[in-house]
Amino acid sequence: MPRTKPIDMNQTLGQYCAQYTLPQEVKAKGIYPYYRPISSGQDPVVQMNGKSVLMFGSNSYLGLSDDPRLKEAAIEAIKKYGTSCSGSRFLNGTLDIHIELEEKLAKLVGKEEAITFSTGFQANLGTVSCLSFRNSFVFLDALDHACIIDGARLGFGKIFKFPHNNMKGLEQKLRMVPIKAPKLIAVDGIYSMEGDLAPLDEICRLAEKYNAAILVDDAHAFGVIGENGRGTASHFGLTDKVDLIMGTFSKSFGSLGGFIAGSSNVMNYIKHNARSLIFSASMPPANVAAVSKAIDIMLSEPERIENLWKLTRHAHEEFRKRGFDIGRTESPIIPLFVRDTVKALTAVRLALDAGIFITPVIPPAVPQDSVIIRFALMATHSMEQLDEAIEKITKIFRQLEIIA
Repeated sequence: MPRTKPIDMNQTLGQYCAQYTLPQEVKAKGIYPYYRPISSGQDPVVQMNGKSVLMFGSNSYLGLSDDPRLKEAAIEAIKKYGTSCSGSRFLNGTLDIHIELEEKLAKLVGKEEAITFSTGFQANLGTVSCLSFRNSFVFLDALDHACIIDGARLGFGKIFKFPHNNMKGLEQKLRMVPIKAPKLIAVDGIYSMEGDLAPLDEICRLAEKYNAAILVDDAHAFGVIGENGRGTASHFGLTDKVDLIMGTFSKSFGSLGGFIAGSSNVMNYIKHNARSLIFSASMPPANVAAVSKAIDIMLSEPERIENLWKLTRHAHEEFRKRGFDIGRTESPIIPLFVRDTVKALTAVRLALDAGIFITPVIPPAVPQDSVIIRFALMATHSMEQLDEAIEKITKIFRQLEIIA
């Protein structure tokens, strides 16, 4: 939610913050949609204020966040290693299970090495910033995640943005810089709000033509696309063409943390230069063990991804049939376009009253004409739960005259 007034140079920090009252104004209208407390695990049905609510706002695409096998792995790790590493990976915070997980991740994505970070945000922040050298160039999709953008801002390279998934725009920017200069193209594999895929085949063609490296953020692609959920590069059959593959553990892998994978030379550089790795406490043992178990389950239970896509195809078909604008989504992330902030916030409130948890995406995250409600699926949803949610949301959208 953006600030409402320009900065007054005669104000103290406290005075400036005190004039920011937009959240309070939205709360007064009863449509404030953030920081809603949940008193259960991230299952298809969650508990909120003593009420059962269907969860369609979670990133737990494989439905593993509350899986008893992950819980048991986390408990056993705590028993052996404690609750914290009490330091950074660089110093005292590297455990044998960190190394084991990194080897598993590198094998999973077909790269020489991988490095784990405490969060996915830190993985992109540290990687992009330390690879953005002086006299280098970073090319960002306009809808890249905030951590990629922030990482580029912290680096010393020149930043170029190109329109979302617009390959003519990307090539136009690439032509503007010396062919031999260091270049990094950083994109999301699946875009977290729009649900569409990066055209990785075209990006690889341009990267080869203009001597650029590629980083793909697969936070929302692991467990969703590719061979056994291996992500975007696997989906396109271009693993050997992608230089860096990044992922998070807080979505399909039901834990917390992130990683970057690539060649040994690049990993060695990142390991000794990424500030968000060197100067941050390492992933707690419980999270490491949970991720490792989640990967094993993903690879051994392909029926999870199969059911996720069965639900996804059904949802796409039903929403479109009922007149919803769901954009160009190609994934279990389904944007329901509203294009009006007040209506979006009202719809979210009415949905919660009806027992459905969905989330709004409003300015400044998107332009006013791109306001959406984000609807996301988990492999553990039932078809009956999905149909109930679609039916209730349809009624609300018609009530608010968002659809006919």
